[in-house]
Amino acid sequence: MYNWRKMTQEQRNDVLKTRKIQNQPLHGPTHVKGQKKIFHVSAACYEHRNIIGKSKNRLSFLQLSLNEAIKSEAKEIYACVILPNHYHVLVKTEDVLKLLKNLFRLHQKTGFEWNREDLRKGRRVWCNATENAIKSDRHFWATMNYIHNNPVKHGLSNKWTDWPFSTAGEYLKKMGRDRALTIWKTYDISRMGLSWDT
Repeated sequence: MYNWRKMTQEQRNDVLKTRKIQNQPLHGPTHVKGQKKIFHVSAACYEHRNIIGKSKNRLSFLQLSLNEAIKSEAKEIYACVILPNHYHVLVKTEDVLKLLKNLFRLHQKTGFEWNREDLRKGRRVWCNATENAIKSDRHFWATMNYIHNNPVKHGLSNKWTDWPFSTAGEYLKKMGRDRALTIWKTYDISRMGLSWDT
């Protein structure tokens, strides 16, 4: 749906008609239902604006608040990174829809607060959170690498551990440097995020 503004009115009508026929949300992602338990969840600021990253306090606040919002529905948080305009989480949950509802409430709360701070009442802060069910061990480890490498990918740090708003440091302590390096080399991330993460 990022291409919405580039579409002609006829193309927009076709997309909406197709989504309606397929019983999908008209202007948001289709959410996963089923037996999957581990998900890569991500959300971005509207139009990838640098709203979270306006200050380190915001980044820290979102890191703590996101952790709290996820904890009540998560059996385990495997990886998390907060960036200036989006975040990623790898999580195990019994009910991803409840988790997404918690994130929606968090987005409402932070959006309202940040708009008040920035004197931007009514500004749209967030896009919808999306979830991608993990399909295999390979997918799991590649996603783990992708999330922890995200600050490096976006030029925010030279090493995973240089970015403070991430679980990379905990992951490296838990796995050990050699095992983490083996996982990094084994599970390629070069094609991940090409169409949805800018």
